[in-house]
Amino acid sequence: MGVADHSKHTFLELKRKKVYRYVIFMIDEKKSEVVVEKTGGPAESYSDFTASLPENDCRYAVYDFDFVTSENCQKSKIFFISWSPETSRIRAKMLYSTSKDRLRRELDGVHYEIQATDPTEMDLEVIKDRAH
Repeated sequence: MGVADHSKHTFLELKRKKVYRYVIFMIDEKKSEVVVEKTGGPAESYSDFTASLPENDCRYAVYDFDFVTSENCQKSKIFFISWSPETSRIRAKMLYSTSKDRLRRELDGVHYEIQATDPTEMDLEVIKDRAH
């Protein structure tokens, strides 16, 4: 499974230029590569992001989480989220599971990784706890 150049470039724009709040990736089975499905602008919220994930299909995503430390410093951490809902097809779960490491190697600069099978495993409190 390959990773489309556009996918790598889009991640770099999120990481370096803060052009996006999040990027959702999907596997294009015809091309045998990971492609960008959707991006969210800097003003979009975590709720916008989670609402963009399909209820019954797997996806990969990166989310740029901004927060303020106890010392009042503005910080940002990039999360890689592997979304694999229990209701998705077995074939999709297997495909996303076996392709994850390839994509992760291309996304240099991710701070944390979360594997989620239902929304509670990646809700905002989980993200906040990991980031601090």
